[in-house]
Amino acid sequence: FNKGGPIYKGRPGMNAQEQWLAEHSNKKCFKGTMAEALVGADMFLGLSVPGVIKAEDLKAMARDPIVFALSNPEPEVRPEDAAPYVAVMATGSSEYPNQINNALAFPGIFRGLLDCRARTVTDEMKIAAAHAIAGLIPRDKLRADCIIPGQLNEKVHKAVAEAVCCSAHQCGQARRTRRVR
Repeated sequence: FNKGGPIYKGRPGMNAQEQWLAEHSNKKCFKGTMAEALVGADMFLGLSVPGVIKAEDLKAMARDPIVFALSNPEPEVRPEDAAPYVAVMATGSSEYPNQINNALAFPGIFRGLLDCRARTVTDEMKIAAAHAIAGLIPRDKLRADCIIPGQLNEKVHKAVAEAVCCSAHQCGQARRTRRVR
């Protein structure tokens, strides 16, 4: 979904990213409403505009759903309204726990690319960065309100840089041998 409704293959006026999403995520060419899309869903990933979801619509989702309402600074649905219906809630806002923000990745990604003088950025490097971020919360510390480290966690950027640099070497994109810091 975006402001114009569901993203589906053949919908007019979509940009390249929306076309890719339509081809890779909406195989059934769903064209219904947001409320209809949420029925039975395990997860909602929002990257759109504030208020596109009514909290009551979350009741129709599968048991213990995950909601990533990442519109920033105001999420698609406010966490305090969604709380009775979801198991895990994340937003793009620093006002709430589980802030999903590109600031977690980018300083470390750039440091890793520079450290190894990578030729390009690959999907493998981005995935390595995501795994590095996810790995910073030990399993025994995971909670519904703590699924991702905070932006001020000093370990994040170093872990991401190391993961990106390692991935660049593995996929042959590094132009400098690895140095241990």
